[in-house]
Amino acid sequence: MNAPERPAEPRLTSLSHGGGCGCKIAPGVLSEILKGTAAMPIPKELLVGIETADDAAVYQLNDEQALIATTDFFMPIVDDPHDFGRIAATNAISDVYAMGGRPIMALALVGMPINVLSTQTIGRILEGGASVCRAAGIPIAGGHTIDSVEAIYGLVALGLVHPKHVKRNADAQPGDLLVLGKPLGVGVMSAALKKGELGDAGYARMIETTTKLNTAGPDLAALPGVRALTDVTGFGLAGHALEMARGARCEVRLDWSAVPLMSGVRELAAQGFVTGASGRNWAGYGSDVALPADFAAEDRALLTDPQTSGGLLVACTPGSLDAVLATFHRHGFGQAAVVGGVTAASAAPRLLVA
Repeated sequence: MNAPERPAEPRLTSLSHGGGCGCKIAPGVLSEILKGTAAMPIPKELLVGIETADDAAVYQLNDEQALIATTDFFMPIVDDPHDFGRIAATNAISDVYAMGGRPIMALALVGMPINVLSTQTIGRILEGGASVCRAAGIPIAGGHTIDSVEAIYGLVALGLVHPKHVKRNADAQPGDLLVLGKPLGVGVMSAALKKGELGDAGYARMIETTTKLNTAGPDLAALPGVRALTDVTGFGLAGHALEMARGARCEVRLDWSAVPLMSGVRELAAQGFVTGASGRNWAGYGSDVALPADFAAEDRALLTDPQTSGGLLVACTPGSLDAVLATFHRHGFGQAAVVGGVTAASAAPRLLVA
């Protein structure tokens, strides 16, 4: 007697209530959750902790080395299992680059609905992540798995950096320029994909940007004029620029016309392909953002669009700008652009969009 056929597997994105970095808890809710947590003793070796919502923790080992530790995981943002694994791994490793470090190894975090997805599909997700780790030159040295209602995949990523090259998100200074390494629009594209309205060319652009490792990070961190560094992910460009402003107690100004966008995303946003996370982001920090009176709804959606595996955001001196752009271009980030600057805050830190 033949074994019964296994039912067709559902689309990966149908198993998740929100995909990619759009799964993040909204910034306002996260602040409410964390405000009651008790402060713990901080050893002097902990160079970067939770104080400014930075990308990773950094612990000094000796005069020449500091350990970077970070983790990131989420539900599917695409239906192809191999692509999902690649995107999740690229996104997790990015936080090491955003601190100015080089990754050394990773641990896999895997939660899968084993009665819904085949072992072959789950294996393809893990192989996608492993392929990115191979490209980054690091092993997956272990991990943890659970049987989960929703498919979840990500990494614990560890790296090393010279203590003098650690770049926090909080060290920008008035007069600095802001440079963004990747164009915006991943969240909008993912919303269109989930509704079956993203064509093959759009999907290819989305995969290209979300699987491109932010390898420029260490070289940028070594430049004398680079003061602050972060990557733009789930809170959108506005949210991560605000983290810079708050950490440095400065005002950050964005020139919206200079911000690079992925081809076609403004039109998609105008058609209503916007993630729920975009609105939650605005609700969480919009009171600290000043927009022009005629700022279009689709532009606000892109300003707050959650970027899965987004680009590096650099604060640098004007004198180092050419070196910063050259470094981005050398690593293949041809759309890197100056998107704004930093000024002294007249009152509370805020983001001003012009």
